[in-house]
Amino acid sequence: MLDPGVAAFVCRALPYGRARVLEVGAGAGELAALLRERGYDVTAIDPASETDAVVPVALMDLHEPPATFDAAVAIVSLHHLEPLAESCRHLAELLRPGGTLIVDEFDVERLDERAAAWWLARRQDGSRTPAEVVADMRGHIHPLSAVLTALEDAGLALGTVERGPYLHRWHVPPGLLDSELEQIAAGALPETGARVVATRPG
Repeated sequence: MLDPGVAAFVCRALPYGRARVLEVGAGAGELAALLRERGYDVTAIDPASETDAVVPVALMDLHEPPATFDAAVAIVSLHHLEPLAESCRHLAELLRPGGTLIVDEFDVERLDERAAAWWLARRQDGSRTPAEVVADMRGHIHPLSAVLTALEDAGLALGTVERGPYLHRWHVPPGLLDSELEQIAAGALPETGARVVATRPG
């Protein structure tokens, strides 16, 4: 299900008009469908997708001319890119000069045992310990710092990274945003979410 906060963030950051938009890691295509309803020309890709509206291709295998897209959107997907540096360079090349990349990410380096315990409790999952969750996640996805470095090395200019909640939308029942925010405010949970808007200079 598409998170309303994600949808609002993306729509605020996108350019006005009938822009060409690339969505990287589109999943089942909910965000792409919303953007198409709003008049955007969307190419949605995801190598694991089985939805007709999403092209089942990895970013590195997307063969489009350079400077094809006015904007790109990556919702919790860049940390999966392989190879990371080359994929980010390809993504930057696909953006026209002045084009925008909108990123919503999970900062695995900020995931600690407190956060994992909170998350497991809301999932009612006793099959793993918090330490095991942290080790598993840190062992198989890129940290946010590596993603941001790869984007900068690809020539993109990064805006300010905005920190916030993420756990409430990570395979748990709906309605947990306020609870997570309260725990963050109390210092009991880290901010594991991050958002940034980048631009291709030109």
